[in-house]
Amino acid sequence: MEQTSPKIDFEQQLANLESLVTSLEGGDLTLEESLNSFEEGVKIARECQRALQSAEQRVELLMKQGDEIVSQPFVPEHN
Repeated sequence: MEQTSPKIDFEQQLANLESLVTSLEGGDLTLEESLNSFEEGVKIARECQRALQSAEQRVELLMKQGDEIVSQPFVPEHN
């Protein structure tokens, strides 16, 4: 049986990561708190990276034409 990782709220995790970085940059944490925050940040960053890779794979699947994947760069619309 294939085990899948739970879905994460990407935006919330990104906000959590930004908060951790801000607290680390503040310099008010003890060494132990800093290490714990760093470890948590690495964990969150890895989860976000996996989520981004999964999204990229989904986009490529949607763009698949015939037996070939046609890569097209994402160009965001500017308002």
